[in-house]
Amino acid sequence: MIPIQESSGSVTFAVKVHPRAKKNTITGEVGDAVKLSLTAPPINRKTNEACIEFLARLLNVARSSVTIASGQTSRRKVIRVGGISAEEVRSHMGM
Repeated sequence: MIPIQESSGSVTFAVKVHPRAKKNTITGEVGDAVKLSLTAPPINRKTNEACIEFLARLLNVARSSVTIASGQTSRRKVIRVGGISAEEVRSHMGM
């Protein structure tokens, strides 16, 4: 099970991004991170934007509620989502 930290109205969790995939989807778990496949290439932060947009849609929150807390230039990122509980994240992600 992926660890999801909950604090002061937001949650944080780790993702590992696989760019240039055939479709945007969750493809499983890698260690303590959710593995995301995204169609965007890793050029000019397009993968970061695709990651934020995908997670906002998946979790049914505003795009502005999803931020990359760390790992902007890495495939491994820590995501912060405001206005949602850890239980809701697990439910939306099917975990």
